[in-house]
Amino acid sequence: MSAESWTAPRPTEAPRERREAQGGPPPGVLAVVFTGLFLAGLVLSTVLADGNTFPSPFGETGEIVAYFRAHSGAVQILGALQFAASIPLAVYAATVSARLHKLGVRAPGATIALAGGLLASGFLACCGLVSWTLSRPEVLDLPALVRALQYLAFATGGPGHVVALGLLVAGIAVPGLLAGLLPRVLAVTGLVLAAIAGLATLALLFDGAALLLPLARFTSLGWLIAAGFLLPRRRTRTNADR
Repeated sequence: MSAESWTAPRPTEAPRERREAQGGPPPGVLAVVFTGLFLAGLVLSTVLADGNTFPSPFGETGEIVAYFRAHSGAVQILGALQFAASIPLAVYAATVSARLHKLGVRAPGATIALAGGLLASGFLACCGLVSWTLSRPEVLDLPALVRALQYLAFATGGPGHVVALGLLVAGIAVPGLLAGLLPRVLAVTGLVLAAIAGLATLALLFDGAALLLPLARFTSLGWLIAAGFLLPRRRTRTNADR
């Protein structure tokens, strides 16, 4: 037998390497980028608005219009960064869904995660674009239009985005728990957060339920980062599998 036969790579090695390289970007990094852009929008807009936060849609029309007229630059930055944050969120959902399929998940969880992530990304992008529109001088001359657009920004970036984000969390947490892909505590926590996010739908009916929005939103952001880093690339076979 020649020396070349000992050193030459097997024919199946190159395709296997290519398949491993198609795993996509690290979802944990994508979650950090998404969270960073989203939080940067909140922080920068508050700083540029001299510490004044984005007004509640349940406030007085005069105060709301005055805020947008006085801090149009801050609102523009907020809208642009929210739109930017929607892109890595969509990639995160696609990457996690593909990884769950690769790990052998055949239940609807992987598809639910993809659908929830794309919906959350779409609602956030819509909220960002509407917020950007609220920074235009032509719009600010029409108080009724300002109020209508702010309601739309709240509906898409609030209940719309948060409830869909909970769907993304649930789509990862359920197979993560049943298939043992995530630590049990993290998976169960994800199910709780998904339930809280679902209850945030009540914010469309009761003003007081809006308190559920930041609770579900920010805890879900941290959960998605943790799940992104802990979700394995390949499934380890157990004795039961064998």
